[in-house]
Amino acid sequence: MKQRPRRNRRSDTIRRMIKETQLSVNDLVYPLFLVPGEKVKDQIISLPIAYRMSIDTILKEIAECIKLGLNQFILFPSIPEVDKDTTATYSYQDNNFYLTAAKTIKSKYPKVCLISDVAMDPYSSDGHDGLVRDGHILNDESLPILAKMAVAQAQSGFDIIAPSDMMDGRVAYIRNALDEAGYSHIGIMSYTAKYASAFYGPFRDALDSAPKAGDKKTYQMDPANSREALLEGDLDVAEGADFIMVKPAIHYLDIISKCKRRYNTPIAAYHVSGECAQLLAASRLGWLDYDSAMPEAVLSIKRAGADIIITYFAKEVANLLSHGKV
Repeated sequence: MKQRPRRNRRSDTIRRMIKETQLSVNDLVYPLFLVPGEKVKDQIISLPIAYRMSIDTILKEIAECIKLGLNQFILFPSIPEVDKDTTATYSYQDNNFYLTAAKTIKSKYPKVCLISDVAMDPYSSDGHDGLVRDGHILNDESLPILAKMAVAQAQSGFDIIAPSDMMDGRVAYIRNALDEAGYSHIGIMSYTAKYASAFYGPFRDALDSAPKAGDKKTYQMDPANSREALLEGDLDVAEGADFIMVKPAIHYLDIISKCKRRYNTPIAAYHVSGECAQLLAASRLGWLDYDSAMPEAVLSIKRAGADIIITYFAKEVANLLSHGKV
């Protein structure tokens, strides 16, 4: 045999030399769940690798991550019911603890990259990403609310605004609002292909943000569709998105790959809570080896074409990378 592929697998050094896909700490974004109060660090039962944390605890967590070279964070707020209403007005109020937390983080760690979340569901008494009226989620009427939220987040120090609502036209509306408010330098990471997935459960447990009635299938994408993802991508890029995102990641690697081939815009992928939770559960039952399976899962997202990987395993992967174990 002239060709023997095993020759290039003969030693760890050779395997590393020809490794096609390289994970870097710069690829990773770490999701953090914020709650009001002090000295709070409550484990999320359905996602035991993650915690709801108050700002003082999050500052400590960020400090640990910075030591590992991990400097990118996406922040999600768990809003008390008393602050929720049908029009999500708390989302852009000056006393919003989410906005205050962003200012605090950027004041202490100005070089970190903070990514926001723009959607009504954390703040809405209806639990939907858009405005609800007579059981319908209204698209165009939701856009001004989302834009106010985005501008307030930019004012508070977020580096990248990430609309996760899936309302039509929201990227252009938010882009115009940011530009008019003097924030043309702030980027938009659009949740472009956000599927109506069964794998969001632990996230909704963490934020208590599940819909009070109905589901999200009239605005999130059908898991059966792939061409529709490219339609969403074409629209978002044309409207001014600086990044486009596929969510979930592991179950939609084909969509990540298609987007990577089609767009020059950086591709983000969200390794969602349910995808991480199932790996954790299988590992705790002894069915998978966590130390091998976890980095393999994250690597597969990179191999599919993601430039940016949002994952609850980000800190652990960063630690492995710092010891040369990935």
